[in-house]
Amino acid sequence: MGFSVLLDILGSTIIGGLLLMILLRMNDSAVQNNYHYSGEQIVQQNLVEVVKLLEYDFRKIGYCLNWQAIPNPALAIIYADSNRISFLTDIVTSPNTYGDGIVDTLHYYLSSTDSLTATPNPFDRLLYRVINSNPARGSNLGITQFKLTYFDASGNRIITMPSSPPLGIAAIQIDMAVENPAAYGNDYAADKRVIWRQVRLPARNFSLR
Repeated sequence: MGFSVLLDILGSTIIGGLLLMILLRMNDSAVQNNYHYSGEQIVQQNLVEVVKLLEYDFRKIGYCLNWQAIPNPALAIIYADSNRISFLTDIVTSPNTYGDGIVDTLHYYLSSTDSLTATPNPFDRLLYRVINSNPARGSNLGITQFKLTYFDASGNRIITMPSSPPLGIAAIQIDMAVENPAAYGNDYAADKRVIWRQVRLPARNFSLR
């Protein structure tokens, strides 16, 4: 075996090794991109589902099929702070009905920061939706922020909330952030977060009567 043959073998080995490294790097990059795109899709879907439910419930503050059951909708919000709200409404149990005419109390609140220690994301929390006095249950949708800001009928922000109804709330601003509960490579940077804001969602029923 001549010297030139050995050089050919050595060169082929080096080139083959380089090609293998390129393929492995491309595969790792493809896997990473797939996880990132899938994670972004999950975050977007979670955000859409939460937003749809929030807007639906909040627009029904003070609503009841039997309007006489809530004669004064200004008293419908019974408690409110920056990440918790309780209000009177009529929960719809079937898509073909407008409610049962019985007043329900709906509670929304954000859990503490240590409630989801089982997930890799250190910032995600549970957003609870509790009907009447039922047990509190929440699902992990990657919510890291749920902030409520309240405004009166003149459009002024309510800084100090009254201790009891009426609270004087005419519109609500909702700020929410959603992240992937288990991001690829534990990357929870701010640019991976999806932020949504509903600017001054009005409670329609306050002005009906």
